[in-house]
Amino acid sequence: MQFSLSSAEIYIPDAAALPGALARTTHLAVGAHQDDLEIMAFDGIIACFQQADKYFSGVVVTNGGGSARSGVYADNTDSEMMALRRMEQKKAAMVGEYAAQFLLDHPSSAVKDAACTQVVDDLYTILEAARPEIVYTHNPADKHDTHVGVMLRLVAAIRRLPIEIRPKKLYGCEVWRDLDWMIDADKVAFDVSAHENLQAALIGVFDSQVAGGKRYDLATLGRRRAHATYHASHDVDTATGITFAMDLMPLILDDSLTAFELVQQHVDGFTHEVSERMQKLGG
Repeated sequence: MQFSLSSAEIYIPDAAALPGALARTTHLAVGAHQDDLEIMAFDGIIACFQQADKYFSGVVVTNGGGSARSGVYADNTDSEMMALRRMEQKKAAMVGEYAAQFLLDHPSSAVKDAACTQVVDDLYTILEAARPEIVYTHNPADKHDTHVGVMLRLVAAIRRLPIEIRPKKLYGCEVWRDLDWMIDADKVAFDVSAHENLQAALIGVFDSQVAGGKRYDLATLGRRRAHATYHASHDVDTATGITFAMDLMPLILDDSLTAFELVQQHVDGFTHEVSERMQKLGG
């Protein structure tokens, strides 16, 4: 497979040969940074873990050079952090038994540049070869520019595909903004109660981030636990972990629909729900 950057890499944890290693993919996650996949797409990881007929593959689009760092990593250069984060992502792929891990190595600036076609070209190459049934990515209401940029480039790549081989499901997941604000009828809720040990291991392997100044391990598992309790106000807990996602299928069923228009629909739904409750209660 040819990518736009010579530094891009495909890591196959079980050393299976291409193209078969990629063609077996049923679930694909496309994230901006090393550790995004493990935070936002655990539903796909756990759906494929130890399964003979389902395989999870991951795509990390950027090189991770601009990450925060402290402690033992405080003096690391960008080049050293990029190499370290790439190694950590490979460790996660091994622990999670991924079919394939793509490291495209783009700078964030390329992802955020709508005129740059290289990211879209690379994602199209992967999609055309893997043809996944289910795809996870960032949600368009995320507050991180690079995350939203990755989502937009992914949608552009999917729209290049013939309609008959496009994914059957496309989910926009949580990282830098929760989706609990969406009305319940619109949000997709994934039960991620199983394998808490695996969840902790997948986040914990990114020591450069966790020990380097961001407690993603505590925050990610805590958010999943909080969602499980606060998802339904009048029901007892039925899960110990839940993640939310936005259904992005309208963006690849209607190529004229913009991501902003889709988000606006959900914002309008939230506004209507709050307004209706206030009017009912005399607020």
